[in-house]
Amino acid sequence: MIRHVVSWKLADPDAGVRAEQAAEVARRLNALMGVVPELRAVSAGANVAYPDVNWDVTLVADVDSLDALEAYQVHPAHQEVGVYLRSIVQSRVAVDFEI
Repeated sequence: MIRHVVSWKLADPDAGVRAEQAAEVARRLNALMGVVPELRAVSAGANVAYPDVNWDVTLVADVDSLDALEAYQVHPAHQEVGVYLRSIVQSRVAVDFEI
């Protein structure tokens, strides 16, 4: 099994706006469970502390394999979330590891 962990720093300079956007990102990512068949578990959440230094939103998703991760990446529902994210993101960091 592969654990896919991604964090985003959003671009808006206002911490309140970033918090609202992060909550929307988390909502959209969590809604992929049951829509993208490759996802075995999804947990996304907006940062709740230290907005000046912490990243704004993080995703933790589990899939069966690297092939399943690739299928998740190109799924239309995931691509739709990606369009929104790219419109508000400053930076992205990710790690994929076996569990």
